[in-house]
Amino acid sequence: MSRHLPERFALARARAVIDGIDDGLLVLLAARRRLVRTVARLKPAAGVPPRDLGREQRVRERARAFAARLDLPPSTAQGLLDLAIGDACRQQGLVFDQGQGAATGNALIIDSIMPTPSLLSPMTPQLLRLLPPPRRIAPLLRVMPLRWQRRLLETGMARVLAAPLLEGELDFMHGRRLAIEVTDLRLRWVLELQQGRLRVTDAEPEASVRGSVTDLLLLAGRLEDADTLFFQRRLVLTGDTELGLTARNMLERLPWESVPLGLRIALNRGARFARAARTAHRRENS
Repeated sequence: MSRHLPERFALARARAVIDGIDDGLLVLLAARRRLVRTVARLKPAAGVPPRDLGREQRVRERARAFAARLDLPPSTAQGLLDLAIGDACRQQGLVFDQGQGAATGNALIIDSIMPTPSLLSPMTPQLLRLLPPPRRIAPLLRVMPLRWQRRLLETGMARVLAAPLLEGELDFMHGRRLAIEVTDLRLRWVLELQQGRLRVTDAEPEASVRGSVTDLLLLAGRLEDADTLFFQRRLVLTGDTELGLTARNMLERLPWESVPLGLRIALNRGARFARAARTAHRRENS
């Protein structure tokens, strides 16, 4: 056994160095997370959207070039960047999917279940133009009994907001009423927190958020940020501004991973489909 002692000693030293490097990687990742928090606070003031895909692309290109100089396999560098960027997105409550960069676990599941309209076929734009725009569907939706609309909306909100409701983050809505207006579908619901759940009420709202069904879906599906939508007047806040902004800020802080996967699929892909349909109709009318 004595003849193996030098090799074992060298192995132990090499492993100790690897452990030190691993510790260094964790320290660097923790430092990166602190910087991400700072960047997330600075983005709104700088007029930069929460998800900057151009920046991500530049980071990836620089990493690939640097990895080549270090003789590091491209797949290893790519995996490390996916880890760092995915962690930053989750930290900011942003979706990290294949349509917005490299994919991680849930994103791969979403893309495998429900392809985006742009990938369906070259005929997709022509087919989407055949669909009636939302304003033509509005009369059909008004046929649906109001109690069905309320039940669907309340059930959906209970699932999406389960964690914030449990943690009391929506307590500011006690005795307050916020309306959501889907302008092109001519739908309007007034929401109030009652007995720990958001309910649809007939009372007059203190504040209202108005927007098209497509823009509201883009916001819910994390494909557009609220600051951009409000700045471009695609969403409009009226009435008690403080109430509306408080609700908006709470939703922006909602961790995307806390939303059930099936609902994330529906929101994300529904928003993509609605956006593609709107683009097809606009091209037809231009």
